[in-house]
Amino acid sequence: MRAAFASTADAADPLAALTVGERPEPAPPAADWAVVEVRASSLNHHDIWSLRGVGLPADRLPMILGCDAAGVDDAGNDVVVYPVVADPADPRGMSILSERHQGTFADRVTVPRSNLIRKPAGLTFADAACLPTAWLTAYRMLTTRGRLDQGESVLVQGAGGGVATAAVAIAVALGKRVYATSRDEAKRDRIAAQGATALPPGSRLPERVDVVIETVGAATFDHSLKSAAAGARIVVSGATSGHLPTVDLRRVFAMQLEILGTSMGTLDELRDLLDLCQRQGIRPVVDTEYAFDEVRDAFARLHAGQAFGKLVLNHQR
Repeated sequence: MRAAFASTADAADPLAALTVGERPEPAPPAADWAVVEVRASSLNHHDIWSLRGVGLPADRLPMILGCDAAGVDDAGNDVVVYPVVADPADPRGMSILSERHQGTFADRVTVPRSNLIRKPAGLTFADAACLPTAWLTAYRMLTTRGRLDQGESVLVQGAGGGVATAAVAIAVALGKRVYATSRDEAKRDRIAAQGATALPPGSRLPERVDVVIETVGAATFDHSLKSAAAGARIVVSGATSGHLPTVDLRRVFAMQLEILGTSMGTLDELRDLLDLCQRQGIRPVVDTEYAFDEVRDAFARLHAGQAFGKLVLNHQR
């Protein structure tokens, strides 16, 4: 079957580690696993890190990449794939598709049957394929970890990426005041069109916020601390600009701030997110939809940091 996979690791040039070609059909490891015909999948920065060799040692190669997918299961149901698999050998207690189990950038993928959720009729396969990683992470950051129901204002750092763009859309849909930063003026214009107040990085906000969504790391973390209201939650799920920021602990204890880490979300949270999208008419921001044979172009755009929103692979083209 067709697949896009990591055949080696290259920290300096991750795209050089990407291979597009034939791989064996997936073999369910147990009776309670299902095979899904993938109709659409979407890219995440996790895929670039995998090509660099982060979290993907040589003894697991070749590894089909991709965490996210929507498709049709072996009973003919339209489904969304939840990409988290219980894994007692991993210190997190779980792994994500394409870490220990083959991923979704293929004609077919096998997953535990309990990881399949019926796709709402109002969502296309492309829409649904954007949700299980970036959008689920953003949803958990805002709700479970950020406790946004206890606040009215949000700062999203580095808007334009998949998680940050999702956080803006979800927070606006929940009726909150949303501020978002981006170095790119065109991206700020697009974020403003989504209902957020868009600002250059480091800008002074009109108010201190209750929740900060932080995926950038070192370049923005001091601004996140300074922008947080007393008792605010700074929720971290990435560090694209560096993972070792300087943290002024005086501000942390004086303002009684919470710095919270998170990654992905639960199966129930994904169900809740799907319900929210269906009820509120929220749809993921898709930067570009590619035919599967154009997967190299999709990876190049992701690696260059040019995308605003999600990059989707249409497996039916």
